[in-house]
Amino acid sequence: MKNEKALSPCALTAKERRFGRLDFSKRGFENLVHGIFLILGLITVGSVLLITVYLIISGIPAITKIGLVNFLLGAKWESTAAQPKFGILPFILTSVYGTAGAILIGVPVGFLTAVYLAKVASARVRAIVSSAVSLLAGIPSVVYGLVGMLALVPGIRTVFNIPDGASLLAAIIVLAIMILPSIINVSITALEAVPKDYEDASLALGAAPVETYFKVSVPAAKSGIAAAVALGVGRAIGEAMAVMMVSGNAANMPSLFQSVRFLTTAVASEMSYASGLQRQALFSIALVLYLFIMLINGALNFFLKRSKEE
Repeated sequence: MKNEKALSPCALTAKERRFGRLDFSKRGFENLVHGIFLILGLITVGSVLLITVYLIISGIPAITKIGLVNFLLGAKWESTAAQPKFGILPFILTSVYGTAGAILIGVPVGFLTAVYLAKVASARVRAIVSSAVSLLAGIPSVVYGLVGMLALVPGIRTVFNIPDGASLLAAIIVLAIMILPSIINVSITALEAVPKDYEDASLALGAAPVETYFKVSVPAAKSGIAAAVALGVGRAIGEAMAVMMVSGNAANMPSLFQSVRFLTTAVASEMSYASGLQRQALFSIALVLYLFIMLINGALNFFLKRSKEE
């Protein structure tokens, strides 16, 4: 065909060169983004390692001087006495009981609320309740503590007829309310990520909607719900200010209607004036709290992995 114009080798080379430059620019941008994400990930891991090393270096000397058994199993904390005692068993047990109580109250309430909002509630009700949950998440800890001091503590004192309402019970109730936003929001996200085909298949087989939600959707979203519970546990264990304001902050063995002190409040209440061995012991408490949180997260990840394998 004489009238057909064939592309010259120079024109083909120019096209290939242009597309090659575009492909090179795309690969370069992807490599740049990948490098940024890698750096951010390394910064995160480095921060965790830095905190771990710092707590170990700062916390080990006091444990060495006091003795591991006396420190962990000692029943008395008298850091400012003439002959100081640094036993943190009351703090450990209080943190365990307080966190367990908050989880026992907060997880069922948060989980059922999430199922209702994700599967049952109308769009208007969901918008109103979701706004309230988001508001709960944005309230500062000191406000929770202040409301607890002014309303909850006097209420407990009146209802149970005890001398002081600042107690472990007040701390449990405040913590249960504070962990609700984390549990509800993450559980809703996990439930909404379940493919709708699962529910349609269950309904087509004759299952009731509620039965479908709890026997199909919830098991499919259990990893996300477990992550929500882990976030709630972390929030409950790590809270200091609100707990300090409603628990009485006294170094007693844990009792439901008695003033108590948590691991976090032990550090926060004395760090401003501590020195010498007392200050080192507070860093040791922080190390124990850090290891405690890591142990809980590790246990949750282990059981989740085992459940997936089964």
